[in-house]
Amino acid sequence: MTKIKHSGYVCSLDYAFQRVGGKYKGRILWHLSEDKILRYGELRRIVWDITPKMLTQTLRELENDGLVHREVYHEVPPKVEYSLKEAGQELIPFINYLREWGEAQLAKEGMS
Repeated sequence: MTKIKHSGYVCSLDYAFQRVGGKYKGRILWHLSEDKILRYGELRRIVWDITPKMLTQTLRELENDGLVHREVYHEVPPKVEYSLKEAGQELIPFINYLREWGEAQLAKEGMS
């Protein structure tokens, strides 16, 4: 791992965790990988413990980071759909590995 500071990041791992770290990003990416396309309201129901403000902020960050595509349909009522971009799809095997690891750890602790 390189120790050179580049564009505000200490290393490539720092860069990666800035993109997918946090309480909700991994879950949102995972659900988009399973359902392919989700509307805002569907994401709100699936990620039930997130506030509307935090969901909007998280989706904007994922979009700005090039992981999620936001498609706006100009109709009444407004319709917005979210899907994974190629870079987001590339993360899914790693997120799945973390999910499996978490399940195994919970089982070891008798919490599953």
